[in-house]
Amino acid sequence: ILRQEWRESLPCANHAQNDMDFQICTTPCHPEDEIRRIFKKNEREILRFAPNDKRCAFTLAEVLITLGVIGIVAAMTLPTVINNMKNKQLESQLHRSYSVIAQALDRYQAETGERILPEKEVILKPLLTKYLQVIDQCGTARNPDNIAYTTQCLYYNSKDPSKSSQLYKTYSGALMTNLGFFDDGQFVLNDGSLVLLENPSHIDRIYITVDVNGINKNPNRFGHDLFMFQINEKGALVPMGAKGTAYYSDTDEYCSTTSSNQYNGAGCTYRALTEKDYFKNLPK
Repeated sequence: ILRQEWRESLPCANHAQNDMDFQICTTPCHPEDEIRRIFKKNEREILRFAPNDKRCAFTLAEVLITLGVIGIVAAMTLPTVINNMKNKQLESQLHRSYSVIAQALDRYQAETGERILPEKEVILKPLLTKYLQVIDQCGTARNPDNIAYTTQCLYYNSKDPSKSSQLYKTYSGALMTNLGFFDDGQFVLNDGSLVLLENPSHIDRIYITVDVNGINKNPNRFGHDLFMFQINEKGALVPMGAKGTAYYSDTDEYCSTTSSNQYNGAGCTYRALTEKDYFKNLPK
């Protein structure tokens, strides 16, 4: 009541009768009137582009155009993002496989007091699988031509390699028909990786190759998801491509997009483990 009386006693000529219709007083007004007048003036300033004091909004066409632009950008960038994620996963799986097999060799030494050495009489598979979590031994069976025993995970025809499984490719993408380095034992670990052994009787070498994401997942290429290791003369597991290994080359013959060697990619393991951006630069 007192506030109302005060307002009525002020000599302001144009007190507001409507909240949206304040006028500028030429004489002093009540402070509340002045505050409200300023707020309303600012509000009209903000909405000055909106007819009849209606707030602005995007039209349907503008929304559709914006969504279209977002879709185009996503289509351009999403494949790269997905590919980078897959390559990062392959890198992680390679490091894990290297560690798991190296630990198995160390456990064999801890139990027997000796290392597994690349000697002609060594039969690697039973020695190694004892210290690994194997879920499938792959087994053996006569091939269709009744020539020799072969494993069931990856079929290899020793007499006619062209009749072998056509699953693996070289680093550059050429079909790998000679699977002779994978036929002396195969087994699947609990993480899905496929371990392939080469334990030749005519030379003192042992090769261990790992398909880090399994035979049923692409790309199934040397240097991409298929990596080779070698047990050296001291019994250490060495990534193929390091100096002293069978597939080391100064000219990158065994890890190059331009090489036509049938084992191109066998020497990529060392680079894959040591080069920071190796998996970012895999050939398509």
